[in-house]
Amino acid sequence: MLKECIGKRSNKVKNIVESGAVKKFTEAIGDFHPIYTDEETGRNSRYKNNIAPPTFPRVFDYGEIEDLKLPNKGLIHGEQIYHYNRPLLVGEEIVCYFEVKNFFEKKGSNGSMLFLVLKRYGDDEQGNNIFTEEMVVIINETVRKVMGL
Repeated sequence: MLKECIGKRSNKVKNIVESGAVKKFTEAIGDFHPIYTDEETGRNSRYKNNIAPPTFPRVFDYGEIEDLKLPNKGLIHGEQIYHYNRPLLVGEEIVCYFEVKNFFEKKGSNGSMLFLVLKRYGDDEQGNNIFTEEMVVIINETVRKVMGL
């Protein structure tokens, strides 16, 4: 099931970089830099607006790939790397989607583990890429059995 998903892309989903969500996110991560929430600081910045923290895209909806059915719990976060072409501006609309880049298996001391490499994209309304995120999801032996793999 997972190997057949390599190269597939999800449907595109519109997300808003909403100021209230940015405020809650900064509180959750403990980063209170005024560029994120203070409007005057945002207006006086080189961006002329507030921006979102670099890991904020974690909260976006990236759509679905019909054949890719992952469980809601039990997955292990392996790695996450962001690349930005520019910051996310508070109030803007972002079009998000993801692609399955790779899938492989490794044997470990606790059995076989599956590694799913995903790439997420965030584009502006004109289709210009703002950021990409590459992430590795690890599926351990227990979750693998639940998934029937």
